[in-house]
Amino acid sequence: MSKIAIVTDSTAYIPKGLIEQYNISVIPLMLIWGEETYRDDIDIKPTDFYTRLQGTKIMPTTSQPTIADFKILFDRLHGEGYEILSILISDQLSGTVSSATQARKLTPDATIEIVNSNTTAMELGFHVLAAARAAENGASLAECKAIAENAQERTGIIFAVDTLEFLHRGGRIGGGARFLGTALKLKPLLEINGGSIAALERVRTKRKAHNRLIELIEARVAGKKNIRLATLNANAVDEAQALLDQANGNMEVVESVFAEVSPVIGVHVGPGTVGLAYMYD
Repeated sequence: MSKIAIVTDSTAYIPKGLIEQYNISVIPLMLIWGEETYRDDIDIKPTDFYTRLQGTKIMPTTSQPTIADFKILFDRLHGEGYEILSILISDQLSGTVSSATQARKLTPDATIEIVNSNTTAMELGFHVLAAARAAENGASLAECKAIAENAQERTGIIFAVDTLEFLHRGGRIGGGARFLGTALKLKPLLEINGGSIAALERVRTKRKAHNRLIELIEARVAGKKNIRLATLNANAVDEAQALLDQANGNMEVVESVFAEVSPVIGVHVGPGTVGLAYMYD
């Protein structure tokens, strides 16, 4: 039976306990702040990042992992006898898939499959966990890849941002652009749809936005089995926990994950962002 190694990137936000349990390899994206470069969630942690962001005059930028980063990891896993399944952030949000694809060409002896998740955060994380759990139960590389790809039809993510300033500045706003100009006093609800950020609704207060977010997810998972939920939390721990607690009380949930937003995504969504990713069978 083949050994399957699951690879993802640092924007999946899978808690470290689950990373270790399923032996998932995580390759970091990069945060560039002036003359300094940090590996996402390794060299700079969310708490330090958001504290520094409040007082900075220089806004950081982000970058995908390099081809070399992926090749080093692929070479090591191949040398350990693994076939490799790499499930990564949407190619419309990052060039990470491109780097992995180029690295695969430089590792011709390895068996490597790459999946564009068309999303990020714990929606991506749920795809990764589904494949990792299948691999642990003896599924083949092809079966694990199919599970990750099929999971895209049963997952989603909805989030509320305090401001669209960060998404607009980083060029990641996608369909949400129509909120600009009117959003200053409103709380936009956004989702990832087709790989990019899209607008859902605009709500007048943060509390109403959070309640509406839960209502929308409840409607999407109505009648479904084995619902899994996870937070999206950009320096808003208390609000994210309250959101998760309320959602858990409203739905029959089999897995509940509290996850942070790392600096690489935090620089685009901005502090105060909260949301929920979901998956069902």
